Amino acid sequence: MKKIIIPFFSAVLFTTSVNANVHTTTVEISAVKSQLTSQQIIDKYLDALGGKAKLESVKSIISEDLISTQGIDITSVTKKMGNKFKSVQMIVGREIVSIFDGEKGYSNQTGPRVDFTPDRISELKKAKTIDALGLDASKFTAAVETLDGKTCNVLVSENVKMYFDSSTGLLYKTGNALSGAVIKSYITVDGIKFPEVMEAEGGGQKLVIKTTKVTINSGITDADFK
Repeated sequence: MKKIIIPFFSAVLFTTSVNANVHTTTVEISAVKSQLTSQQIIDKYLDALGGKAKLESVKSIISEDLISTQGIDITSVTKKMGNKFKSVQMIVGREIVSIFDGEKGYSNQTGPRVDFTPDRISELKKAKTIDALGLDASKFTAAVETLDGKTCNVLVSENVKMYFDSSTGLLYKTGNALSGAVIKSYITVDGIKFPEVMEAEGGGQKLVIKTTKVTINSGITDADFK
């Protein structure tokens, strides 16, 4: 059987994960200065997702997804509450788990259990139930680029570039020099938009991630992250 390595970002793409696969890789900036500031781009994005107040009312999320890669379908269930998460994926009868309880965590996706490093833990502690709420304008510069025929407002940091469709305000693509994901469509659940179909690429692999169900503020307790 082909070796399947599921990039970490695919395990936590329950909303608009932009923190999960950040590497210390410098991103080349080749765009003109944006007419919008970084904060204005973020504010427009939050409005497009459903509004900041609505997003802040979300305390927990369960996302059920189907990941397709190399002719193999993988089922995935991700639970998230604040900065805690648990992702369970089933691939050809094998269970792959990533879990973080807010203080420590591990993954067994490539074999034996591997504890998260202190640097990874430091980043995960900053996470929000809705990742978009954790975007810090001071960490980005703003630019404008044309991508796939779309005019995009772009947030650029040392590690990641995020492309927002200027006509909708929604995130269209995110990535760095090593990996990336394009959001092909969104679904609306309880007035909030979530990515529905994404095409991701990383580690030499291409994946299609389809969200089949999102449950908000129900079915999760702290015990799920033990």
